[in-house]
Amino acid sequence: MKVILLADVKGHGKKGEVKEVSEGYARNFLFPRHLATEATDAAMQQRQNQKDAQARREAQELEHAKQLAKQLENTKVTVFTHAGEGGRLFGAITSKHVSDALAKSGIDVDKRKIVLPEPIKSLGGHQVQVKLHHEVSATITVFVEADASS
Repeated sequence: MKVILLADVKGHGKKGEVKEVSEGYARNFLFPRHLATEATDAAMQQRQNQKDAQARREAQELEHAKQLAKQLENTKVTVFTHAGEGGRLFGAITSKHVSDALAKSGIDVDKRKIVLPEPIKSLGGHQVQVKLHHEVSATITVFVEADASS
């Protein structure tokens, strides 16, 4: 009997795959636990429609990420912080600070997409990678300047 797996089934396959299983296994194990559904023509068509919709969503996300990367490329943002002698910062500049500085300039980027191998702890310009999509990334320049009140 052909079934469409609705969830990952150990030893049989991943979600969305069409598999041939014995009729007893399907009726007694897979169907009651809602792990699979029978592979009828309607179910196969629905599965194909879901795959097409997912592909369109992924293509749209990729296009959005590419547009944002163009907008971000060569973007320069300035972060003001308290600094001590010799340009050492009292704290550190994290991805949250960079995300907030980008938001002030009108670009909304999630802090989890900003890749900092380690927090910035000195004044000056720093190159920061922004990973927008698994295929798209951009580089921005973050200038860290001492706050006028420090």
